Amino acid sequence: MHDLRRQALESGKTVSRKARSKQASPASSRPSSAPPSRAASRSRAVSRAGSEEDENGNLSDETSFSTNSIDELLNGDASDPITDAWRSDLVDRIAELIDRKRSSVQGREKCLATYVRILTAQYAEEDIRGKEAELVVAFIKSIKAESSERETILAMKALAMTVMTSPSDLIYDAVCSPLKRVISDSASIPSKAAAVHCLGTCTFFGGASDDEILDNMAYLLEIVASDGAFIEAQDEATPVVAALEEWGALSTLIDDLAEESEEAAEYFVDQLSSSDPLVQIAAGENIALLYEKSYSPLNDDDSTEYSDTDIVSDPDDIPGVPKLVKNYSVYRRTDILKETLADLANLNTHRLSKKEQKSLRTTFTDILDSVEFPTHGPRYQNAINHETGKRYGSRMAVRIHKEGVMRIDKWWKLQRLQALRRVLQGGFVLHYERNPVVFESLP
Repeated sequence: MHDLRRQALESGKTVSRKARSKQASPASSRPSSAPPSRAASRSRAVSRAGSEEDENGNLSDETSFSTNSIDELLNGDASDPITDAWRSDLVDRIAELIDRKRSSVQGREKCLATYVRILTAQYAEEDIRGKEAELVVAFIKSIKAESSERETILAMKALAMTVMTSPSDLIYDAVCSPLKRVISDSASIPSKAAAVHCLGTCTFFGGASDDEILDNMAYLLEIVASDGAFIEAQDEATPVVAALEEWGALSTLIDDLAEESEEAAEYFVDQLSSSDPLVQIAAGENIALLYEKSYSPLNDDDSTEYSDTDIVSDPDDIPGVPKLVKNYSVYRRTDILKETLADLANLNTHRLSKKEQKSLRTTFTDILDSVEFPTHGPRYQNAINHETGKRYGSRMAVRIHKEGVMRIDKWWKLQRLQALRRVLQGGFVLHYERNPVVFESLP
């Protein structure tokens, strides 16, 4: 893929308080605070409703970058069945995508959809090896042309699946500008949101440097801070949710967010007053992640260097849970934040459906618990397991068929799980088992 960069270069509503008083401003670049530890939904359905260990779910449409519910997020593999002839079909689709001669919009849409479906349901790294550069160039052509909304989004989904199947350090440089052009200039809100998700995936897996990761986090934060006005999508919930979600995923690559936390937390707290529950939940999960990352395990030798107020012990005294030390403050008025989180955890309104209210209550109960007790992850339960005599702790888990369970006991794990599932949909479990890129992203 050494010539990829050259080839590519040629070729819902939400209103927050901040948006009513803040004008959009250009994204700024931030220096990296530490080396990273590497590793569009149109639906208004709440994307993270409560669940523990579900087993079944459905593969969304090939254009989707959504995880419609946490029930779906935590389920096993449910990808559409692929015939034994998938390899020959993939060869034909690759040739068709690369050639493009005399192709129609409808023909490219069908070809891209088949390509995405096969790469979702099968681990095809060997089958696309050596063809990645030409494929990426073909995807960029569709993205730049925007001949139809469906072709554009399918091309971005195909690009995300390709980089997740066969990563390259050159992909990010090739696709960053075309994707940001769609985000800024496209007349299609779903295309903008899909481009945000694709940008996040290509930043994560496509060879972005530390500074580029932080620059894109700043870029995404501008979208959030302006309620979409920064990208000509004023008060559109979908791209704001996408920006919040991808900011959260990228932040898991950064070990130290001390310099970024205060500003980011301010904008996330502001979005808690959004009229859209998806925005509120995505902002809240980022807040929980920021608080989680602001603490680190305390070494016994260093205990005298910190004040007692900065040292946090597990309130349940669970054996093996280390003490944590607060490294920096995330938000100046944590007391007010807790009140807001408590209000959302006890929300009762006719404005939202029962499902949406349940999702908000469950999610913000978890977030409030983690802000108060940083040792607690998502879905933490204080109830005692009578068989073991211990507290259940975090009970969020992903079943890997019937053979194993992956515990999601940290907010950073939930952020990465959601990022992977947005792209892989019902093919997540298969890729987790066979695709080292996916497995290493969520150890």
